[in-house]
Amino acid sequence: MRSLTIPDYFCKTILRQLNFIACLFLGLSSFAQILPNFGGQRAGLSALSFLKNDMSPQSFGMGGASVASPGNLYSAEVNPAALVQVEGSGFVLSNMVIGAGINQSLFSGTKMLDDGSVIGFGVNSLNSGAMEVRTEFEPNGTGQQFYVNNTAVGLSYGRRLSQQFSLGIGVKYVYEGIAAYQNHTVTSDIGFLYTTDFRGLTFAVSVKNFGGNSSLSGDDLAVGYNRTVVSVEKYTAPTIFKMGLSFVPYETETKKLLVSAELNHPSDNAENIRIGSELSLRKLLYLRLGYKLSVKGQNLPTAGLGIKTRIGSHPLYVDYGINPTNRMGVQHIFGIHIPFNNDKR
Repeated sequence: MRSLTIPDYFCKTILRQLNFIACLFLGLSSFAQILPNFGGQRAGLSALSFLKNDMSPQSFGMGGASVASPGNLYSAEVNPAALVQVEGSGFVLSNMVIGAGINQSLFSGTKMLDDGSVIGFGVNSLNSGAMEVRTEFEPNGTGQQFYVNNTAVGLSYGRRLSQQFSLGIGVKYVYEGIAAYQNHTVTSDIGFLYTTDFRGLTFAVSVKNFGGNSSLSGDDLAVGYNRTVVSVEKYTAPTIFKMGLSFVPYETETKKLLVSAELNHPSDNAENIRIGSELSLRKLLYLRLGYKLSVKGQNLPTAGLGIKTRIGSHPLYVDYGINPTNRMGVQHIFGIHIPFNNDKR
């Protein structure tokens, strides 16, 4: 009888795990069609929507179901309470292709302190690229160009309060610029994480982007056809309450399956549920799959891939995520993160 080669072994293992996950997500897609659209009437009631975009490729591939996922160097953006699970310091870079020439990028770094707590610093920026200035008298363009730039600069802090319980907080300065008009505000994040000894079962709660009202300001605000000044109302930041769990239903020396679920309650849209999974093979290859229930315009699963390699004496993780949408096309995210922990060969 012919023995399995290493490629055959990996292929059969991947197919068995993906068949199970695919059946699960097919059932969830049917359930999503009957999930009530509670809160859908709130759509569009906040500004600074770039703060809602998921800049972690791991979370992106898992449908955003990451509030209770094990901590990594992206945790400052996902749930600052999970920062305490990061071993050592490091930094991340990621870039999301949203569509229509719009890109959003993240740079974030973390450092472990002597008392075991962790601090993080991050810059999250969205840029529209150059756009034509058009008026009612020159609809084809005036020859001038303008830009839209949204940037959030934040600090995060995570601390373990007990062996199982941790707390994380963060604060962000947020800038919005549209041509000559500007907006400045401050938001905050807070997260809690509770980990049990049963199959890595973890519970988490997080509130993101909590802040006051703000509006654009400038010397010449938007004007109507009769050249009268149009007033600009104040809007809140897109606050999101998240509650979720994750656990490891299957684990061997070479394989590990992580499953997570998350309930989102945004201040400017309908409640929704995210479900995701990650299959790790020998801690070198990571396969991810996710699904969003009751998220308008996103009826297809998300997916992602991660590969671990090395740069010098440090591990290097290269990640990719994909999110098909109904109106914005297919969104992509690329990222790398490098822990400074002198990983053993």
